[in-house]
Amino acid sequence: MKKYVIGLDYGTDSVRAVLIDTENGSEITSSVSYYQRWKEGRYCNPSANSFRQHPSDHIEGLEKTISEVVRESGIPAEQIVSICIDTTGSSPLPVTNDGTALALLPGFEENPNAMMVLWKDHTAIREAEEINTLARTWGGEDYTKYEGGIYSSEWFWAKILHITRVDEAVKNAAYTWMEHCDYLTYLLSDHQDLSTFKRSRCAAGHKAMWHESWNGLPSEEFLNRLDPSLGELRAKLYKETYTSDEIAGYLNEEWAAKTGLTTQTIITVGTFDAHSGAVGARVEENTLIRIMGTSTCDIMVASQEAIEGTTVKGICGQVDGSVIPGLIGLEAGQSAFGDVLAWYKDILMWPVQQIMMHSGSISEEQKIRLADEMEAELIRKLTLEAEKIPLSDSVPIALDWVNGRRTPDADQELKAAVSHLSLGTKAPHIFKALVNAICFGAKKIVDRFEEEGVKINKVIGIGGVARKSPFIMQTLANVLDMPIAVAASDQTPALGAAVYAAVSAGIYPTVQEASMKMGSGFEAEYQPKAEEVQHYGELMQQYQKLADFVEYNTKLKNNRKELQNS
Repeated sequence: MKKYVIGLDYGTDSVRAVLIDTENGSEITSSVSYYQRWKEGRYCNPSANSFRQHPSDHIEGLEKTISEVVRESGIPAEQIVSICIDTTGSSPLPVTNDGTALALLPGFEENPNAMMVLWKDHTAIREAEEINTLARTWGGEDYTKYEGGIYSSEWFWAKILHITRVDEAVKNAAYTWMEHCDYLTYLLSDHQDLSTFKRSRCAAGHKAMWHESWNGLPSEEFLNRLDPSLGELRAKLYKETYTSDEIAGYLNEEWAAKTGLTTQTIITVGTFDAHSGAVGARVEENTLIRIMGTSTCDIMVASQEAIEGTTVKGICGQVDGSVIPGLIGLEAGQSAFGDVLAWYKDILMWPVQQIMMHSGSISEEQKIRLADEMEAELIRKLTLEAEKIPLSDSVPIALDWVNGRRTPDADQELKAAVSHLSLGTKAPHIFKALVNAICFGAKKIVDRFEEEGVKINKVIGIGGVARKSPFIMQTLANVLDMPIAVAASDQTPALGAAVYAAVSAGIYPTVQEASMKMGSGFEAEYQPKAEEVQHYGELMQQYQKLADFVEYNTKLKNNRKELQNS
């Protein structure tokens, strides 16, 4: 009897389920669900870097996508043997003692603080600074050392500390907190004891300062110094963590009825989208996997021997088994990648939305048709014109920090900048400058890995940007001075989740073997062009000068504020 598995990939805007043949990794069918409340812009305040998502968006998408792939495939339910969920992270949410999301309860349905705090939310900058200061000064273990030495406002403890300080009602009503990937896995599972439920190793290790060398999470004493509520929370979390090739439970009766599957369907331990994406792209040692979407995550794996006790500075953690059991998973990334270009597109679309859409000169139908056409064509046209700009033309220098800097050396207070503007600067010149900037940010990550002794022999790009923009990928190859292969699958994270699901079901003995059998092939490779590599090297130096200037002045400004407040 053939066996199939389902991988669910929860991205920033939507969830997609793919039904995968375990023999060869081929996609049988897929289904996507967009988060309706998120699409409407509810519960978010971009000007304050506050981004929240209602769990109902995710639960509705869970039911819709799984039930659709089961129904449309026509495959008997008993042949669909396992499910694994990957999500964004760190994206924690508060829950009650029975695992109910707080935002599903009366009185909290419209409270953003009771919802999932999305990965890109930066409201906890002050709290992250407190964690970093305490870790370096309290006289005990530095719990940030396996997190790159800098704890980020994008991560678990900083976000929870912020919410508990600004919302007493949520603080008192929340029994505990769960990462997005753990919550959704728990929702499906028949294992409903929160105290023993298997939590994700990658989520805990990369975002919550969990490490086996200090017996789990940071000590109660350390957390109490931040806030006594965190010390209390620690006892309601977990001590052990589990890799995503393990069984978390079996599909419970409620969700078997909703999805059309059976209660014999295995529910695999959850994971993060970047980690499963690397598995879907057949990650191996000395290979950098770049998951390129709204932001980027850069994933590598290395043996214990290759790391030799090194703690790589300024990255998003190194965790045993977070990607492949038995190997150290290393994570880095950029807080904005595609988001940089989306931000620019939104600026250019402003007159369309604010002037054309209110014009009395054309009909409502024409307005909508024109707006849709411009929305669809803008980036394509900018790309075509940017490609034509000769190397001899003066192009502005830009920074990619429109959403702060994730790595190397997390600092979410940093802002983007553009220099070298002139009267000759046109829209395509600025677009090209922004493409250069996101590629220069990638170069800084590659340089940091290699400076710390982690050798990179191959780069693989996955995600929408990698597949849809040859211009960006060629620029990246020139900036990195490395060839870049592009994974052929549109659904590499979901495919990686399916790989984990196949191993948990006993179809393959190891993640490596399953990845090589089921993982994505490659559809393109970009080679650096020798005549352009030197040019981009010179532009990179100008990028670095601008980056140093902005970072210096940001720190100077913050120091002055601290002096004024003290």
